[in-house]
Amino acid sequence: MRPTLNFFLPTLLAASLALSGCVSLAPAHERPAAPVAADWHAPATGSAEVRPAADLGWREFVTDERLRSVIELALAQNRDLRVALLNVQRAQAQYGVQQADQWPGVSASGGQTAQRLPGSLSGTGQRAISRQYTATLGVSAFELDLFGRVKNLTEAALQQYLATEDGRRSTQISLVAQVAGSWLTLAADQERLQLTEQTVKAREDGLRLTQRLQAGGISSTLDLRQAEIAVEQARADLASLTQQVATDRNALELLVGAPLQAGHWPVTGSADAATLTAALPAGLPSEVLLQRPDVQQAERTLQGAEAQIGAARAAFFPRISLTAGAGSASPALDGLFRNGSGTWSFMPQISLPIFDAGRNRAQLKTAQVDRDIAVAQYEKAIQSAFREVADALAERTTLGQQQQAQQRLVAQTTDALKLSEARFRAGVDDRLATLDAQRSLYAAQQALVQVQLAQQLNRVTLYKALGGGALADTGADTAPRQSAG
Repeated sequence: MRPTLNFFLPTLLAASLALSGCVSLAPAHERPAAPVAADWHAPATGSAEVRPAADLGWREFVTDERLRSVIELALAQNRDLRVALLNVQRAQAQYGVQQADQWPGVSASGGQTAQRLPGSLSGTGQRAISRQYTATLGVSAFELDLFGRVKNLTEAALQQYLATEDGRRSTQISLVAQVAGSWLTLAADQERLQLTEQTVKAREDGLRLTQRLQAGGISSTLDLRQAEIAVEQARADLASLTQQVATDRNALELLVGAPLQAGHWPVTGSADAATLTAALPAGLPSEVLLQRPDVQQAERTLQGAEAQIGAARAAFFPRISLTAGAGSASPALDGLFRNGSGTWSFMPQISLPIFDAGRNRAQLKTAQVDRDIAVAQYEKAIQSAFREVADALAERTTLGQQQQAQQRLVAQTTDALKLSEARFRAGVDDRLATLDAQRSLYAAQQALVQVQLAQQLNRVTLYKALGGGALADTGADTAPRQSAG
């Protein structure tokens, strides 16, 4: 018995594993050529000493401590990111299930069989009770993977797992960008609200002055009505911006997934210095785009589709499975493991497809079309990524010029307002010229805040488009980076 268990079953398992996975019928993976131009069609500014965006973690990119704390809270509480992480865990479990098929399942069993025969059937004329005890260690229906079917299915499951992990990293980068953008927008709207409050106060002061002048017969009723209109317009803007700030706060809390405390909200003037002021180097498309998690996810999907082709091709070949067992049998329980009680069984089975009404060919065609779809999706991911970077770079080249022009406009309208107020007090001009100067300054100040916000959002967009933090903020990435084979 002992020689049978110690030699027969281990020898069978070793031979089975040696024969498994000898051949893979999957096509060799070749990364498709990037269907994009060789440059971004925009000047790539930035010092060579600045680290690439993919190597720059979001904690290094974001300089405002309040914004950092909000992003950290969002990474812990955001529900979309939580679902992405759970999808990774689910794909990991599915990969483990598929990987287990590459190994034989060994099980142990024991049992008793009791049978009572009447005297008419016992052969002795006396009723008889017979008992049999068995203990078996065996392998059930283990497939010899001679043509790589199981191996390729495992490889497909692995690539799906890795693609899901890449999707999680892409979701994390997008979340960081969304939270930063929402926070910066709130900061800008708060600054615009403060400007509007100052404008309302200034126009109310102007209205009171006009009322005194009109009462003294120096100013006309038309001047009074113009001053009243200016105040009401500013008050309407104040109400609208108050609502907008409240809406911004709600949107930010939804992204974060939890209520924010007083220390999380932006303070006035923080929007213009919330991110790095150094320009991000764009580099070459082929170097940058392949670091983006969404592009890597598309390539993983393509590799999984290629593995499915190998599994579909293997279905045309014979399939061999083994069922074997070794153990002991005895009519008495105390003799179950004595010498001479050993048993074994060996049942190989081969299945050869002869006629399946074209099922295997249809499955292979499906796998090949899925591969072609994955190629197109990969190329689309490259093209979309290229456009995002190119658009952000094109916008970056003009935003600096816009800000400089807008700053000059604010300075000029400020001087114009001072001159207009002096001329009104001297009686040279009527109130209308002063009101026009106030409106021009107010519009210029609001536009300057918007341009500054656009610059900050452009930095965030460019950071995300360049795969920001893809190599630095990998998070809980435990995915095996090798082939299942």
